[in-house]
Amino acid sequence: MVKKRKILIPQPRSRFLKVICKVCGAENVVFSHATFPVRCKVCGTVLVKPTGGKAYILRDRAEIVAELG
Repeated sequence: MVKKRKILIPQPRSRFLKVICKVCGAENVVFSHATFPVRCKVCGTVLVKPTGGKAYILRDRAEIVAELG
């Protein structure tokens, strides 16, 4: 019998990321497992491309600044 104190709580693998657009310099908050293409709120450049699991961050258009949460 496993005691309740010994059961580990799983941590989520997904995170929110703060991303800077390299085209206009605006900061955007993006989900790491996005299901739709994420566009910059200022210039409309596609920053993140969905892949079915973890989203692919387009390195030539965006740069990760921080992980939130």
